[in-house]
Amino acid sequence: MAEIKIAGIMRAAAFSPNHIGNDSSIFNIVADQLRKRGCEVNVYSEDQFINNGVNEKIIVNMCREKRSIERLQHLEDMGMLVINSGYGIENCIRERMARIFIGSSIPYPETIITDTDEAIRERLTKADITRCWIKRGDSHTMHNEDVTLVRHPEEAQEILQEYFLRGIKRAVINRDIEGEMIKFYGILGTPFFYWLTTRSSSAIARKQPATFDESRLKTLCSAAAEILDVKIYGGDCVLTPDGKMRIIDFDDWPSFAPCRQEAATNIAKFVMSSVKAWNSNSRR
Repeated sequence: MAEIKIAGIMRAAAFSPNHIGNDSSIFNIVADQLRKRGCEVNVYSEDQFINNGVNEKIIVNMCREKRSIERLQHLEDMGMLVINSGYGIENCIRERMARIFIGSSIPYPETIITDTDEAIRERLTKADITRCWIKRGDSHTMHNEDVTLVRHPEEAQEILQEYFLRGIKRAVINRDIEGEMIKFYGILGTPFFYWLTTRSSSAIARKQPATFDESRLKTLCSAAAEILDVKIYGGDCVLTPDGKMRIIDFDDWPSFAPCRQEAATNIAKFVMSSVKAWNSNSRR
């Protein structure tokens, strides 16, 4: 019988818009990698986890449903090992993340946080914000329409109204930033870090923009992951023409689609080292 028993909790399909296959792929490969290292990994859906819980004391998860997060936090408080932390997952909800980044001086776009039934045109005009991104603030993204590019304050007001009618109560509005889009993936406290640039949704792997410094990007992303308490992470950053970096999105356990095999191996190694450290602390 395997000495290390792990509960693996997959992400509910509702929280994988256009990424159901990619999310399940990275999770299943990590589970297989852990089994090859002698672990017993029992895989559960979020519904199973919410309704029945788990008996394993080590939990590796991609949860995003509110009730899952609350249960993860409870188990973590009881001393179980939870990767990613339920508290970290909650910190990646858009409004909470924006407030944490702004309060922690993580480079982030100029932002307005608002109720979706609020009149916003005057605030945007006063801030001289025209092109901007309106993002669902009260939950993780569930639909492509939860993140919308608008081109002027009048359109922003219309989109906010649509959000309100969809039952979304809070929104984060980010000024659109011109520059090179960089997608990144990492595991906090390990050497693993992968990035690529994207233009018009076309990925150009490892194409280095002018004045780009990978070590500076990794330092920034590691600082953000540390503040959010997210160990397995990914997201998007903009490199502006004057060389400044701004994180515009940060995700708890993304799909790692461009680097899945390499990421899965490193995630499994990270889990094993975390289990070793957790076991050592538990015996004290």
